[in-house]
Amino acid sequence: MIDYNELPDEEVVKLIRLSNQELYFILVKRYQDKLLRYVTNIVLDEYKAVDVVQETFIKSFVNLNGFDLNKKFSSWIYRIAHNESINLLKKNRRETFLPEDLDFSSEENLVEDLEQKELVQNIGKCLGSLPLMYSEPLVLHFTEDLSYKEISDILRLPMGTVATRINRGKLLMKKLCQKK
Repeated sequence: MIDYNELPDEEVVKLIRLSNQELYFILVKRYQDKLLRYVTNIVLDEYKAVDVVQETFIKSFVNLNGFDLNKKFSSWIYRIAHNESINLLKKNRRETFLPEDLDFSSEENLVEDLEQKELVQNIGKCLGSLPLMYSEPLVLHFTEDLSYKEISDILRLPMGTVATRINRGKLLMKKLCQKK
């Protein structure tokens, strides 16, 4: 018996194309949280991000036959999420929303948790103040832990440009955070 959860993305795509469209849920499970985190950092609104991720999965499913099996599925689906996010931003001018939920990891370190939450909010504000050309590669690299090559594929930029934008983004971020 094949454990479909252990198969690489590209193999799952092959199986979906051949016979079993119901296996698409494996890809949804693998990428749902990652894409939501990524898109939320771009559109800065969790509710809109959920819609964008849902649209990303719909478009990727509909266009699955267009996916090149010689490439990485992760880069392809992140690219779709990127395009959907940019389309949303173009439709609705960029709005800045910060998460208001206060989930504390433990009751013992309440002060520490509050300081951590405040730090995350400040970083989010600084990140939201950066131009998208810098914030997007930063999010992909540091939050999503993607390589420069993967970011290059997603954003369709040369790797040197990705490296430059990440370095410049870090410098801008440092300046912005120091001012706040």
